[in-house]
Amino acid sequence: MANSIEKMIAETFMQMAEGLETGSFGKRPKVALTGMGSEHGEKNCLAAAVEAAKDGIDVYYIGTLEAEGVTTVKVANDEEGHDRMEEMLKNGEVDAAVTMHFPFPIGVSTVGRCVTPATAKEMYIANTTGTSSTDRIEGMIKNAVYGIIAAKACGKKNPTVGILNVDGARQTEKALKQLKENGYDIAFAESGRADGGCVMRGNDVLQASPDIMVTDSLTGNILVKMLSSFNTGGSFEATGFGYGPGIGEGYEQLVMIVSRASGAPVIANAIRYAAQLVRGKIFEVARNEFAAANKAGFKELLEGLKTAAKPTAAQEVKEPPKEIVTAQIPGIEVMDLEDAVKTLWKTGIYAESGMGCTGPIIRVSEANLAKAEEELKKAGYVG
Repeated sequence: MANSIEKMIAETFMQMAEGLETGSFGKRPKVALTGMGSEHGEKNCLAAAVEAAKDGIDVYYIGTLEAEGVTTVKVANDEEGHDRMEEMLKNGEVDAAVTMHFPFPIGVSTVGRCVTPATAKEMYIANTTGTSSTDRIEGMIKNAVYGIIAAKACGKKNPTVGILNVDGARQTEKALKQLKENGYDIAFAESGRADGGCVMRGNDVLQASPDIMVTDSLTGNILVKMLSSFNTGGSFEATGFGYGPGIGEGYEQLVMIVSRASGAPVIANAIRYAAQLVRGKIFEVARNEFAAANKAGFKELLEGLKTAAKPTAAQEVKEPPKEIVTAQIPGIEVMDLEDAVKTLWKTGIYAESGMGCTGPIIRVSEANLAKAEEELKKAGYVG
């Protein structure tokens, strides 16, 4: 009995010491890492496991190598390693897993995390792998919520959201602002460029103007690769936290993605990222955020995107007499430009399409600006 009490006291003091050292108290997160398949070899992955384990994390290394400070789960090959990882997650042997590839279901995608070169500030990239939706705009809107979940679970109480200036950015902006008007709390970032706004340009990527950069997952994947390996020539990802956790409504399996090109520093950070999410109760945060978004009409908004039939301009519309066009109307998707121009022609307003410094624009005369904006809003081309 005395020995049991002494052991319990010793373990308590050990947890307190680790808490003081790492800044976290309570249960140690258990994170599995699959180490086979890396382009840099197993030693690279094992080194990452050893480093992360120093931060109060129980790391289970799934592979063939052993090291002090981590628990090795021996497997013969990569396929067996993934099977063992999934088994450990399913049985609750680990709280999270870090791996190089994983078949997420549609609706689930990962929130990456990088360190930007201009300011050394961390930024979440929503999202980087997986498919939030087969519809681009719906996917980007979901990515914004997924990014907020990841950031809040890591301790960011009011993360700012910016939308990368890619196809679909303006429609995503319009939908997210509608969601905010309906009661879902979104803090929009401001671009570092002189004209501001929450639609971010390349400069904002380098400067981390937002806490969360919303984009489609293919573009997000490229951003992570570029930011993590811009100093190494691309073959070795040296900075950042990898491609992040798979997030989706009702999905409660914490799987983090790294690349086969990820170096030990990135893999170690991915393990630390996983531990933060465990300590931050990621699934509880996700349930709360989805509940808040759904209360604000999130699902209805997404359904509306699918069912709303945007008015289409007549195929044969007579061009009004030409005018000098010096006023600009931004915020229109590039694929909608010509239809939007014809919509204005149909009302007797002369308009031309163009490309401004922030993206696609429609040009009209100063005299017709207010009426043109009103017609485009009425037709659903701008918010």
